[in-house]
Amino acid sequence: MATTRIVIQTQRRLRQTTLTEEAPELKCSCGRICKGVRGLKIHQSKSACGRGRMHAHRSDEPSGETQENPRQEAHHSPRDLSVPAIPQDHTRRTSNAISESQPQPTKERIKWPKMSDGKEWYMLDEDLDKVLGAVQAGSAERKVDLLTAITYNVAKEQFGTVPRREHKARPEKQDNRRERKIKQLRKEIKTLRKQFKLASAEGKEGIKELTASLREQLIRIRAERFKQRRKKQEAARAQFIKDPYRFTKSLLGEVRSGTLTRSKEEVEQFVEEAFSDSTRDDALEGNQGLTNIDLPTTSLSTECPSWREVQEVVKQARSSSAPGPSGIPYKVYKKCPKLLRRLWKLMRVIWSKGTIPTSWRKAEGCFVPKEQGSTQISQFRTISLLSVEGKIFFAVLAKRMSAYMTQNGYINTSIQKGGVEGFSGCLEHKGVLSQLIQEAKEKKGSLTVVWLDFANAYGSIPHNLIQVALDYYHIPHNIQGMITSYLRDIKLRFQSAKFTTKWQPVEKGIGTGCTISPILFIMGMNLIISAAITKSKGPKTTAGCQQPVIRAFMDDLTVITPTHVQARWVLAELDCMATWAKMVFKPKKSRSLVIQKGKTTERFKLLIQEKEIPNIQGNPIRCLGKWYDDSLSDKNSISNTGKQVEEWLKKIDKSGLPEKYKCWIYQHGLLPRLMWLLTVYEVLLSTVEEMERKFNKHLRRWLGIPPSFTSVGLYIRSGQLQLPLSSVVEEFKVAKCRL
Repeated sequence: MATTRIVIQTQRRLRQTTLTEEAPELKCSCGRICKGVRGLKIHQSKSACGRGRMHAHRSDEPSGETQENPRQEAHHSPRDLSVPAIPQDHTRRTSNAISESQPQPTKERIKWPKMSDGKEWYMLDEDLDKVLGAVQAGSAERKVDLLTAITYNVAKEQFGTVPRREHKARPEKQDNRRERKIKQLRKEIKTLRKQFKLASAEGKEGIKELTASLREQLIRIRAERFKQRRKKQEAARAQFIKDPYRFTKSLLGEVRSGTLTRSKEEVEQFVEEAFSDSTRDDALEGNQGLTNIDLPTTSLSTECPSWREVQEVVKQARSSSAPGPSGIPYKVYKKCPKLLRRLWKLMRVIWSKGTIPTSWRKAEGCFVPKEQGSTQISQFRTISLLSVEGKIFFAVLAKRMSAYMTQNGYINTSIQKGGVEGFSGCLEHKGVLSQLIQEAKEKKGSLTVVWLDFANAYGSIPHNLIQVALDYYHIPHNIQGMITSYLRDIKLRFQSAKFTTKWQPVEKGIGTGCTISPILFIMGMNLIISAAITKSKGPKTTAGCQQPVIRAFMDDLTVITPTHVQARWVLAELDCMATWAKMVFKPKKSRSLVIQKGKTTERFKLLIQEKEIPNIQGNPIRCLGKWYDDSLSDKNSISNTGKQVEEWLKKIDKSGLPEKYKCWIYQHGLLPRLMWLLTVYEVLLSTVEEMERKFNKHLRRWLGIPPSFTSVGLYIRSGQLQLPLSSVVEEFKVAKCRL
């Protein structure tokens, strides 16, 4: 076994002279091989070889690429690998040079091994460790680029790539030959039926025979339809087995599909307008609404990232996350600890220098449809894919900054719940607001609620506002320097099925896939919120608890005041702060609710940035997963939930899956989705019991058991025969107890 292991390792050993800008091994004229330029100089200084002799570079200078030399065991070794040499001024390219260059195609997706295939990952980690141990030279930024380039090319050679899907425009649906034949037969049968009524007794016998023969043909043709249905069922079963959770999400979730039909020029114009900021260099003026805050009692750690911090970030990351421009996903660093440790050492050097590599400041953008049949740009949302290496680096910094802001009380977690680790907030915000509305309705009191929505808040927040927030919250200067270096020259491009846009500088907004963007966004939004909460006090509950006047979840702001006059004060300050911050509200998606004497009214108009906020009467709004309307109750929402349950059951029935798979979808797909709806709304137990009776009916049919089989047998937990199914009623009771 030991001999076999040595042979296998020998066969897999890659020469350490590949995938580099400069050859890692230099050969002296005397035949001696030296490791690097420094080793060659030391050798020549101690021998006579250095007198007027030039060493031979092992890379091909005209081609600008390095090649891997063949070995004796050529049929066991990987083929020659090549990587374009990285120029010396790679990290010094200007933004103009990038924007003027022709857009390069995105990297092909690597066909990575399964996460459970530990042997393949171990051997990849060993190979990369040997190669990278010999070839890395130069600055830390250049070493990071080499690390990603070598990892990508070695993996591409060993595992191959995923073939690109060709997006072809779907032609208009036309009847195939079988469907045309069925229509023709039905037409002929219909004609014979009419003739049968008018025919004589002798003629009817002949028409019967003709009709019978046509019906036989129709049955045979329909048999082909059943065959195609079986094929669809087999395909659905294969997709379910491959990834049951993804199949369940696509089956029960909202249908979102579409292809962008705009031209390249139109998309580039849209991107330029969305991310350009002509006032980027204009500093924000001082604002009287920003009061002085105390110095931090807990300082922000400026030490280099520790090994444990990097490990925690990689461990918490999703393995299925899409890779960025480097082409390397999180799963590589999850399964290759030696590669991750090498990256960690480079991160420490980059942290000390405070200069972010150019490759970390590039993002690949993609358009994700918002609804079914999306074709226009407005029907898509933009997602940015950044290099995983940079995301790991900034995730460490984001965790430190989040802890710094909460420990020093700079973020009031009773107001802002989004973007803060350890605070979910949706249920708390929803519960408090629902309680205040019900108390105002029952006590015949007054209450004003305003739901505000920013126009593209994440993509329009000015970088100057982030800089002001960094200074305001006493962030150390070296940390500010890293963030400024990152935001100053970040670029992105978008790719569709037909084209790739040019690189566009991001002069405002934050990338949606960036790990540090949530805390930076929260810091900027906190400046606006902290000034507005001083203009009024929030309402009190019946128990006497004073509630904050604003509740926020990222950019979703909810203003809650006892009267509409106080709401105007808060809105005026929010208007002033948002205008100062160069941000815009979207009144069309905002709503106002004014309650007087326990009833809604439309007498009072509320404005934001000189535009009227629509009243909730006739315009319900969804906030944090719950619908609010002018009925001041959850009756309509509960009714819609019942209809949603019926639609889910129909989709499961028509999925074409075996019955046991349908039971699995109920337990792991339908039930969690339903429990969220039952948690956010005030649902009666009798309503939940009615839903369970519907589920019991379907489960009995799927399991092939008689209708007389009781629900106790389906959900029993103490008997000898226990099914892996949960009762909706029991789960509902547990969820309510956790609130």
